[in-house]
Amino acid sequence: MRRPDWTGEPLVHFLVAGAVIFALFAWRGEVADPSSRTISVDREQQAQIALGFERMMQRPPTDAELDSQIERFVRDEVLYREALRLGLDRDDAVVRRRLAQKMDMLASAQAETARPSDAVLHAWLRAHPERFADETRYSLDQLWFASETAASMAVEKVNGANDWQQLGQPISLPASLDQAARDEVLARYGEQFLAGIDRLDPGEQWQGPVQSGFGWHLVRLRARKPGEPRPFSEVAERVENDWRTSTIAVRREEAYRLLRDAYRVEIAR
Repeated sequence: MRRPDWTGEPLVHFLVAGAVIFALFAWRGEVADPSSRTISVDREQQAQIALGFERMMQRPPTDAELDSQIERFVRDEVLYREALRLGLDRDDAVVRRRLAQKMDMLASAQAETARPSDAVLHAWLRAHPERFADETRYSLDQLWFASETAASMAVEKVNGANDWQQLGQPISLPASLDQAARDEVLARYGEQFLAGIDRLDPGEQWQGPVQSGFGWHLVRLRARKPGEPRPFSEVAERVENDWRTSTIAVRREEAYRLLRDAYRVEIAR
């Protein structure tokens, strides 16, 4: 009998491997059995408890502290098993969400620990240079108006005027910026204004109106200097972190879609 095509997918193999690991934990007694009244804390489990303490406190536990941590583990295990016996894990949104998060973690585990080669990171930098370049810088003058009509009527007057600062309406925004970083423009004028001036051609002519969250602006974009690409040696760590974050998101979505396709979802309308 021919196997379905999806059984050859690497993500399927990975998820199956995860299921095998979980099954192995259950066989070893590391997953709670609510029907059992025996709680075994073997040497390996004690070592894991001690390791958890050491990671938290940056030192090994004393004998008394280890005994206390073991007692806490036993207490949690007792209450956990009793909660399972009472079915408190069912229809619980918090538990449901936590298990979903664990499945997401399982799908992305390899990406979280992977060490990409320099070739992979160089390729990532070439594909997304804008994420690691210096910020674009802007030199501009602007006049604010409460309405688009008022701004449009002022265009003819402002071009060639020496006293252009007197032609706008008063507002507590800087009339001029010189070599301001993109984040500064965004913080002062907002995203809508920034998107508007990115569509303008630099020069000595006033242009607009350009809309912002404050109203309307006439803008003289004297210069827009794109950020310079940074050498790989200066941004290698940022590139790796960006690659890992994006790869984790992609693998989680791929794993979900693979599992989702196996379900028939019926939504009442």
